Amino acid sequence: MAEEKKDAWLNYLALTTVVLAVCATLSTFKGSSFSTRSVINQNLAANQWSYFQSKSIKGYMFDLQKEMLELQLITQAPQLTSPAVDTVRQRIDEYRRNIARYDSEKVAITADAKKYEDIRDYSQAHSRVFGIAVIYLQLGILLSSIAALLKKRRVWYVGLVLGVIGLGYFAYAWLPFPV
Repeated sequence: MAEEKKDAWLNYLALTTVVLAVCATLSTFKGSSFSTRSVINQNLAANQWSYFQSKSIKGYMFDLQKEMLELQLITQAPQLTSPAVDTVRQRIDEYRRNIARYDSEKVAITADAKKYEDIRDYSQAHSRVFGIAVIYLQLGILLSSIAALLKKRRVWYVGLVLGVIGLGYFAYAWLPFPV
């Protein structure tokens, strides 16, 4: 009779170990998936910020050229012919349009970069929670294995507690809202 009871709890121990192992495996895969997604979105955000910088530099160059032409127009207007003045004013207007275009493009680039950063942050948070789940699940598996070797229920109970904590983190990491 005592042998049957021992076998029964060992069967439950084996079942819980399998469940914890499956959840740990899924946690590992999902955590690394979120981690990869985080790295990709960090790179996309960095690319957008680099693009923003290039637009800023180009806009600044047009602004400098515009200011130089405006200064030239102020200082040399009496010496310039009417068609030359018109040409300079047209060029100044062209530079203003380019500056405005670059400024509007920078707004869109900023929005894209922040979107990628939000996805990165969301992915990092989920990856972290899946990582914590893996730690607790692995501890539960370890203690369950030790309990099976030593045939000690108390060790298995501690492993169960850690495994349940891991399962809690595992379930929490699947939630769609920011963690």
